[in-house]
Amino acid sequence: MTFNLAAFSYIVALIGDAFLIFFAIFHVITFDELKTGYKNPIDQCNNLNPLVLPEYILHIVINFFFLISEQYFSLFLNIPLIAYHVWRYMNRPLMTESGLYDPTSIMNAYDLSIYQREGWVKLAFYLLSFFYYLYGMINSLIT
Repeated sequence: MTFNLAAFSYIVALIGDAFLIFFAIFHVITFDELKTGYKNPIDQCNNLNPLVLPEYILHIVINFFFLISEQYFSLFLNIPLIAYHVWRYMNRPLMTESGLYDPTSIMNAYDLSIYQREGWVKLAFYLLSFFYYLYGMINSLIT
Protein backbone atom coordinates (compact mmCIF):
# COMPACT_ATOMS: atom_id res chain seq x y z
CA MET A 1 0.00 0.00 0.00
CA THR A 2 1.54 3.28 -1.12
CA PHE A 3 0.51 6.82 -0.42
CA ASN A 4 0.67 8.85 -3.60
CA LEU A 5 -0.69 12.12 -4.95
CA ALA A 6 -3.86 10.44 -6.23
CA ALA A 7 -4.64 9.07 -2.75
CA PHE A 8 -3.97 12.51 -1.27
CA SER A 9 -6.28 14.16 -3.79
CA TYR A 10 -9.06 11.70 -2.97
CA ILE A 11 -8.58 12.29 0.77
CA VAL A 12 -8.83 16.05 0.20
CA ALA A 13 -11.88 15.42 -1.98
CA LEU A 14 -13.55 13.33 0.73
CA ILE A 15 -13.02 16.02 3.37
CA GLY A 16 -14.07 18.81 1.01
CA ASP A 17 -17.07 16.86 -0.18
CA ALA A 18 -18.23 16.42 3.41
CA PHE A 19 -18.31 20.22 3.69
CA LEU A 20 -20.10 20.49 0.34
CA ILE A 21 -22.72 18.01 1.56
CA PHE A 22 -23.20 20.20 4.63
CA PHE A 23 -23.63 23.27 2.41
CA ALA A 24 -26.20 21.47 0.25
CA ILE A 25 -28.17 20.25 3.28
CA PHE A 26 -28.14 23.76 4.72
CA HIS A 27 -29.31 25.08 1.34
CA VAL A 28 -32.25 22.65 1.22
CA ILE A 29 -33.26 23.25 4.84
CA THR A 30 -33.18 27.04 4.60
CA PHE A 31 -35.23 27.10 1.41
CA ASP A 32 -37.74 24.76 3.01
CA GLU A 33 -37.96 27.14 5.99
CA LEU A 34 -38.55 30.02 3.61
CA LYS A 35 -41.20 28.08 1.71
CA THR A 36 -43.09 27.22 4.90
CA GLY A 37 -42.80 30.73 6.31
CA TYR A 38 -40.42 30.14 9.21
CA LYS A 39 -37.85 32.63 7.90
CA ASN A 40 -38.06 35.95 6.18
CA PRO A 41 -36.26 36.54 2.86
CA ILE A 42 -33.68 38.96 4.26
CA ASP A 43 -32.48 36.49 6.90
CA GLN A 44 -32.49 33.77 4.28
CA CYS A 45 -30.23 35.73 1.95
CA ASN A 46 -27.96 36.83 4.82
CA ASN A 47 -27.47 33.15 5.73
CA LEU A 48 -26.98 31.75 2.22
CA ASN A 49 -25.03 34.44 0.35
CA PRO A 50 -21.82 34.13 2.44
CA LEU A 51 -21.71 30.39 1.67
CA VAL A 52 -21.82 30.70 -2.12
CA LEU A 53 -18.18 31.60 -2.79
CA PRO A 54 -16.72 29.11 -0.27
CA GLU A 55 -18.77 26.34 -1.89
CA TYR A 56 -17.60 27.24 -5.37
CA ILE A 57 -13.96 27.70 -4.34
CA LEU A 58 -13.89 24.42 -2.43
CA HIS A 59 -15.31 22.57 -5.42
CA ILE A 60 -12.70 24.11 -7.72
CA VAL A 61 -9.86 23.27 -5.28
CA ILE A 62 -10.96 19.64 -5.16
CA ASN A 63 -10.90 19.48 -8.94
CA PHE A 64 -7.53 21.23 -9.10
CA PHE A 65 -6.12 18.38 -7.01
CA PHE A 66 -7.68 15.91 -9.44
CA LEU A 67 -6.03 17.76 -12.31
CA ILE A 68 -2.52 17.74 -10.82
CA SER A 69 -2.84 14.10 -9.74
CA GLU A 70 -4.05 13.12 -13.24
CA GLN A 71 -7.40 11.76 -12.10
CA TYR A 72 -9.12 12.81 -15.30
CA PHE A 73 -12.26 10.73 -14.91
CA SER A 74 -13.03 12.34 -11.55
CA LEU A 75 -12.34 15.73 -13.07
CA PHE A 76 -14.55 14.91 -16.06
CA LEU A 77 -17.44 14.02 -13.73
CA ASN A 78 -17.18 17.42 -12.03
CA ILE A 79 -16.80 19.63 -15.11
CA PRO A 80 -20.58 20.08 -15.70
CA LEU A 81 -21.13 21.30 -12.12
CA ILE A 82 -18.15 23.64 -12.34
CA ALA A 83 -19.53 25.04 -15.60
CA TYR A 84 -22.93 25.49 -13.95
CA HIS A 85 -21.35 27.26 -10.98
CA VAL A 86 -19.46 29.64 -13.27
CA TRP A 87 -22.58 30.32 -15.36
CA ARG A 88 -24.71 30.83 -12.26
CA TYR A 89 -22.23 33.25 -10.67
CA MET A 90 -21.78 35.21 -13.90
CA ASN A 91 -25.58 35.64 -14.23
CA ARG A 92 -26.29 36.54 -10.61
CA PRO A 93 -28.43 39.57 -9.71
CA LEU A 94 -26.64 42.85 -9.19
CA MET A 95 -26.07 43.33 -5.48
CA THR A 96 -23.61 45.16 -3.27
CA GLU A 97 -22.21 41.92 -1.82
CA SER A 98 -21.22 38.61 -3.33
CA GLY A 99 -23.87 35.94 -3.47
CA LEU A 100 -26.66 34.63 -5.63
CA TYR A 101 -29.84 35.35 -3.73
CA ASP A 102 -31.66 38.67 -3.82
CA PRO A 103 -34.16 39.24 -0.97
CA THR A 104 -36.55 41.12 -3.25
CA SER A 105 -37.01 38.28 -5.73
CA ILE A 106 -36.41 35.16 -3.65
CA MET A 107 -40.07 34.77 -2.71
CA ASN A 108 -41.13 34.32 -6.32
CA ALA A 109 -42.69 30.82 -6.37
CA TYR A 110 -40.94 29.84 -9.60
CA ASP A 111 -37.51 30.96 -8.38
CA LEU A 112 -38.07 29.35 -5.00
CA SER A 113 -38.85 25.98 -6.56
CA ILE A 114 -35.80 26.23 -8.83
CA TYR A 115 -33.53 27.08 -5.88
CA GLN A 116 -34.89 24.19 -3.85
CA ARG A 117 -34.52 21.76 -6.76
CA GLU A 118 -30.97 23.02 -7.27
CA GLY A 119 -30.20 22.22 -3.63
CA TRP A 120 -31.58 18.69 -3.93
CA VAL A 121 -29.66 18.01 -7.13
CA LYS A 122 -26.42 19.29 -5.61
CA LEU A 123 -27.01 17.18 -2.51
CA ALA A 124 -27.51 14.05 -4.63
CA PHE A 125 -24.41 14.85 -6.70
CA TYR A 126 -22.23 15.45 -3.65
CA LEU A 127 -23.46 12.27 -1.95
CA LEU A 128 -22.72 10.16 -5.03
CA SER A 129 -19.37 11.91 -5.38
CA PHE A 130 -18.52 11.13 -1.77
CA PHE A 131 -18.89 7.40 -2.34
CA TYR A 132 -17.01 7.58 -5.63
CA TYR A 133 -14.16 9.48 -3.93
CA LEU A 134 -14.10 6.86 -1.19
CA TYR A 135 -13.80 4.15 -3.84
CA GLY A 136 -11.12 6.14 -5.65
CA MET A 137 -9.12 6.62 -2.46
CA ILE A 138 -9.22 2.91 -1.62
CA ASN A 139 -8.38 1.98 -5.19
CA SER A 140 -5.42 4.37 -5.35
CA LEU A 141 -4.09 3.15 -2.00
CA ILE A 142 -4.29 -0.50 -3.06
CA THR A 143 -2.72 -0.14 -6.51
